[in-house]
Amino acid sequence: MARKSNRKASPEHLLLRAKQRIVTVTPNIVFVTCHDLGKHLGCYGWKSVPSPALDAIAQRGVLFDNSFCTAPQCSPSRSSLHTGRHAHSNGMMGLSHQPFRWRMHADEQHLAQRLQAAGYTTALIGVQHLVNGDEVASLGYDSSVDRGPARDMGAAAAAFLSAPERHQKPFYLEVGFFEPHRPYDFGGIGGDDSKGTRLPPYILDSPEARSDFARLQGAIGALDGGVSQIIEALDANNLTDNTWFIFTVDHGLAMPRAKCTCYDPGIETALIMHWPDAGLTGGRRYSEMVSHVDMVPTVLDALGMDIPSNLHGQSYWPLLRGQAYQPNEQIFAEKTFHTTYEPMRAIRTRTHKLIANLDQDIAVNVPSDIQRSPIYPQMLDRITPRRPHFELYNLVDDPKETHNMAGEPEVADIERELKQQLLAWMEATDDPILKGPVPSNFYHDTLAMLRGEIL
Repeated sequence: MARKSNRKASPEHLLLRAKQRIVTVTPNIVFVTCHDLGKHLGCYGWKSVPSPALDAIAQRGVLFDNSFCTAPQCSPSRSSLHTGRHAHSNGMMGLSHQPFRWRMHADEQHLAQRLQAAGYTTALIGVQHLVNGDEVASLGYDSSVDRGPARDMGAAAAAFLSAPERHQKPFYLEVGFFEPHRPYDFGGIGGDDSKGTRLPPYILDSPEARSDFARLQGAIGALDGGVSQIIEALDANNLTDNTWFIFTVDHGLAMPRAKCTCYDPGIETALIMHWPDAGLTGGRRYSEMVSHVDMVPTVLDALGMDIPSNLHGQSYWPLLRGQAYQPNEQIFAEKTFHTTYEPMRAIRTRTHKLIANLDQDIAVNVPSDIQRSPIYPQMLDRITPRRPHFELYNLVDDPKETHNMAGEPEVADIERELKQQLLAWMEATDDPILKGPVPSNFYHDTLAMLRGEIL
């Protein structure tokens, strides 16, 4: 649960100790997100991926090796990232766009709203995937630019950063890149296998798979180019030192056994930061497990703002500052709806993972964009068996999560403990699935039509 700050400093009077320096100015924040990337970057060991800008930021900033989202699909994950609360608690239990129309509860506070109230200029460029385009202001953004190709998003961000008023008032700029969402050709992107292609171990090697990953790499290269435009604009406008640059993603790669699953390839996320004035430099790597639900508490903590007691994450700002910090012993993930009802809840420790499947389905229900990929037909035998009640994996001995140990006597104590912890989390966060299956908006619409309440 969240650690509540006792400090009451406003952002305008922020006091940070960075190494031996005292910083008394309010940081700007540039928060960059993208779709469907996982950790597929050069700085995470994928050397065939063309990501020089992000790799350079990681080299001079800080990087987290064990960052995880709270949900392996877009809208629920982003809702947790921006509220500090799990999706089943904040209301975003499925995709926000038509025809699914999931929304956060009216009293939820988006990070942009909190910073706007604290005196920040707030702006969104590109993807947010929480509300319709005409509702963006309700999230707390003073201005917004609709999504476009990465080069256009980078140019729009550069224009924002180059405005003279950027030196007059602290700003929160969020840039949401569409890339590398399938089908990997947004804005006319082509494939890139200039450094070859390397496949994750859960993907069967084939010419079709390598061609698909070449297209993915091309899309990542376009994303990286947009990030490069942002970094260049920060440097050109003398904003780099006092700007907290944050890069992360919504969830794992859009591949079978990744996106929309609670296996590690579905919930792993890149997390890179750079903020020279606060000492977030030097290419440090952190192995501690952090969750998207920890992001808002961390930002509020760094700014000296109160951390509301209803947030589910904990601040890792002390970790970044080299202070006493109690790492997460476990992180939690969930899925209720994507395009269909697929309820599951998961707990992950450093050594084990337990997944509770709360409805019957095939083992891996693959989103339609992945079904259209050339990889999908080759992996049908790996993803079509029926889903069991529980899945338990030893992440040390079985990192690919292929041997389900649930029910095996030698892990009975571990299974029992993880089940207890998972249930306790669901109860503490008031998970509505504890009261029965969660109905979709389609269900509510059909009943309303039957009753003549809507035509």
